[in-house]
Amino acid sequence: MTRRRKIVLLTTIACAGLALGAARAGDVPKVATGFVAGILCSETFVSGLDPRRIFTETNDAMPGTGLISWAMDYRVDRVRKDVTVTLFGLGRSHAVYREGLGCTLAHGEPLAEVMPPPDDRQPALLPEIAGPAIVPPQSPELATALDRAFDEPAQPPYRRTRAIVVMKAGRVIAERYAYGIGPETPLLGFSMTKSVISALTGVLVRQGKLKLDGPAPVAAWKHPDDPRHAISVDQLLRHTAGLALGSSLQASIGSAFEPVNRMKFVEADMAAYAASMPLATAPGTAWNYHDGNTIMLSHLIRNTVGGHPADALRFARRELFAPLGMRNAVLQLDASGMIEGSSEMLASARDWARFGQLYLNDGVAGGKRILPEGWVSYSSSPTPNAWGGIGAGFWTNQGDSFGAKFRIAHGWPRDAFFAKGTIGQYTIVIPSERLVIVRMGRSPNWPPEADGVFDLVRDVVAATREKGKMAGAD
Repeated sequence: MTRRRKIVLLTTIACAGLALGAARAGDVPKVATGFVAGILCSETFVSGLDPRRIFTETNDAMPGTGLISWAMDYRVDRVRKDVTVTLFGLGRSHAVYREGLGCTLAHGEPLAEVMPPPDDRQPALLPEIAGPAIVPPQSPELATALDRAFDEPAQPPYRRTRAIVVMKAGRVIAERYAYGIGPETPLLGFSMTKSVISALTGVLVRQGKLKLDGPAPVAAWKHPDDPRHAISVDQLLRHTAGLALGSSLQASIGSAFEPVNRMKFVEADMAAYAASMPLATAPGTAWNYHDGNTIMLSHLIRNTVGGHPADALRFARRELFAPLGMRNAVLQLDASGMIEGSSEMLASARDWARFGQLYLNDGVAGGKRILPEGWVSYSSSPTPNAWGGIGAGFWTNQGDSFGAKFRIAHGWPRDAFFAKGTIGQYTIVIPSERLVIVRMGRSPNWPPEADGVFDLVRDVVAATREKGKMAGAD
């Protein structure tokens, strides 16, 4: 590294520190290296992808990372199955793979011991969505839609579509995958994980073990005089709890300064950190999307189903993954052994489609109710003052938010709702069209058209309407 580059890097971090505070600036190297180490570990050892591809595609999709990515060094140890990332000696992050548990960021202390949940071969309740072979587009119009979705622009921002699955009335009618990826390849869903945590919360509500209203049962907030005592499960789901953790809306170098990212990449026990934070706004009065809300839901799920990490993993498999036939789903953990429910689930594109089908089926699989009656409607109901257009665990086109109007203006049906993960992950449910559309990739969040999903939804809706009832659709 040249002297000039060292000066540029140090100046960048120093200037950021002056703008946002020295304490936060001190976290930047750990946040940056932790983000990269976690993804490299997960997609190398769980997804089976090439680390060089992962590093390049992820950094290209993150605005501003060019300022520091050249100063990063990573080492993938395939014998020990771990990844170490450093940033010019200012930060070092270490992610460790464990069979059946995926990858966890280590922080210098032994990781919590967790037994992977057994594969009990519980039969799936959701009917099979496709056979073992990749399903080619069932019409020329669908083929054209997928061609456009996989077309790569000649210049940045690159689209880098990895997988698309289109389901109509519960059957796959088109799918395509990038090189090295197939129907069983687990892919990081990032914040689509939040929608899965919402579903697990719904299962506990159906079982009468959690309530949406009233104080959430968090020990750190139990004193009636604590203003956080008023936080409810509904507010955590809707991101209106008010915890002072900053924002998780942007995936860029600038977001490294948010305290929520200290929680994710510096702290070993994420829920303990989130629970310790004061309020920025009174519960229920303002919308602020950040990962801490979902981390607290993960904490509640673990404590409600037995209190141990393995209890939460068994619960997720028994109550959700197995009934839906999600055979390639992996819920990764933080160093304390808690499910990192904000962004760390991997599943195949078909598995994500199965998850979407549960919501298209109003929470029922094979005649068995998985989610409470009315939960799907609740999940997609608009949150007041949420300009992005979000419900309780899903983004939604209902209501009059800026986000809903923007998506509708770009051709999305009014009744569409969806799970969304950063840099281009979507599971989109469109009840009026009986459609579930899954799109996975490595695309910048800005401009909104960069990932091509607006075109994809418009093209698929038009293609399936034009053909009416398609082969295998009923």
